[in-house]
Amino acid sequence: MESYYRDQATICAEQASATSLPNVIARLRRSEAAWLAMADRAARHTEIKAAKA
Repeated sequence: MESYYRDQATICAEQASATSLPNVIARLRRSEAAWLAMADRAARHTEIKAAKA
């Protein structure tokens, strides 16, 4: 799941780089940050789960 979130963040970053509209860039950067936060949470969850096993 973490890799999916990171892939989505990469797509947002690529799309933000490809546009020149400031509001679209801002939206895509916010989306990128949200995807990365979800990836970080998924990674922490995996680490905690592995530590308990």
